[in-house]
Amino acid sequence: MKILQSRLFARSVRKFHRHEKKALDDEIRKIIGNPESGQGKRGELKGVFVHKFKIYTTLYLLSYKLNDPKTLELIMIGPHENFYRDLENYIRG
Repeated sequence: MKILQSRLFARSVRKFHRHEKKALDDEIRKIIGNPESGQGKRGELKGVFVHKFKIYTTLYLLSYKLNDPKTLELIMIGPHENFYRDLENYIRG
């Protein structure tokens, strides 16, 4: 499966520590194994899935899109606070 990253996602991941990146890689492998495991969104975010997971005590949300059966686009990652607002702004352009 081909994995694409948005600039926003790559910028956020750069700030992670090594153990956080390892946990993120494990979660991405879970998504690759079952791409529709995330919660599908409706309305303006139609076609976007959000996968929730914890690193220590912090709940992270990872948004992604399946462009076709062989391509996974990682859009955004971050804590829950203002996540959906920022995601909508990013999707709008």
